Amino acid sequence: MSKIDPNKPLPTITDRSIVAKSRFFNVEQVDLTFSNGATRQFERMAGKGHGAVMIVPFADDEHILLIREYGAGTHAYELGFPKGLIDAGETPFEAANRELKEEAGFGAHHLSDLMKVSMAPTFFNARMHVVVAKDLYPETLEGDEPEPLEVVKWPLAKIDELLARDDFTEARSIAALLLVDRQRRNEKKHTG
Repeated sequence: MSKIDPNKPLPTITDRSIVAKSRFFNVEQVDLTFSNGATRQFERMAGKGHGAVMIVPFADDEHILLIREYGAGTHAYELGFPKGLIDAGETPFEAANRELKEEAGFGAHHLSDLMKVSMAPTFFNARMHVVVAKDLYPETLEGDEPEPLEVVKWPLAKIDELLARDDFTEARSIAALLLVDRQRRNEKKHTG
């Protein structure tokens, strides 16, 4: 097994061009030259904007909040965590609090970073900040959802049941749930 080389140079981008566009996405062709001289063309979803956030809201120490919303990709209602894009001029925490208000009807007095994740880094160049929200208070902002979202209070003691559901399948939500669960168990271990 080889060691990870932190000084390995990134491939050189020799050309970039948009090869397809839709209302929401641009597909970018990237021509690359690797350090060994190999050249390749990759296509990726070109990132627009300022990144995204996913919020793991704690209703209390033993319950999290999920939202149930329509997913056009699966043509089904899905359970997951509130999420959305970071607007120009917003910090990830400001975006997280805004999205929480728009999608779940709560703001948070306390926000903390959990992790930054990517989805299919071979094809997407966007990252998502996973943020934990605690000390919630009721506040609603109008969002861009076409219908009101259902807010579901879920007991942390039933994580295995949530993971077994057919409507809780989004990889980023699953990763966020498992990261929060690990963080909670580590905190309990260190506090006695």
